[in-house]
Amino acid sequence: MMDAQTTVADAIPSTVLGGRTAQGKWYALYTCSRHEKCVAEQIERCRISCFLPLYRSVRRWKDRRKELELALFPGYVFVRIALKDRLRVLQLPGVVRFVSFNGYPVPVPDGEMESLMNGLRSGVRLEPHPYLTVGRRVRVRCGPLARTQGILVRRKDKFRVVLSLDLIMRSVGVEVDESDIEPC
Repeated sequence: MMDAQTTVADAIPSTVLGGRTAQGKWYALYTCSRHEKCVAEQIERCRISCFLPLYRSVRRWKDRRKELELALFPGYVFVRIALKDRLRVLQLPGVVRFVSFNGYPVPVPDGEMESLMNGLRSGVRLEPHPYLTVGRRVRVRCGPLARTQGILVRRKDKFRVVLSLDLIMRSVGVEVDESDIEPC
């Protein structure tokens, strides 16, 4: 399990960061509730490329405060495999099923996975956001999320771009400068 000292970039396996990813496509796995880290560790032990995006959150109790690393997409882990190898992953404890359509696993678009990994690798602060499908669509012009499209949300004097993974119907928000975005 990852300790409090682990950074987000450390949570991305070296097989993904180094560009030595296995052949295959990215798929989303649905896991048992709060088993994302355990499932990701098991997948890595099997020497399969996986990706578990994490974010830091401060939680307060009556007597203390603690910074936790939580799954950016609760209940989901991403795995890069050839479809013929899916049984190896499905047999792991904590894995429920692949996200699928009509009974067939559906790959996550490579562009969405790349922008998510690039953002986390470079230290961009991504946070969960309610899933959005409508709104003013914008494109990020520069930085680690360059060419990524999302929906613009204004929050007081700040601009936030909401990036959605349509396959799992989840979104993340990232604060950006007004000068870094352009209409689609």
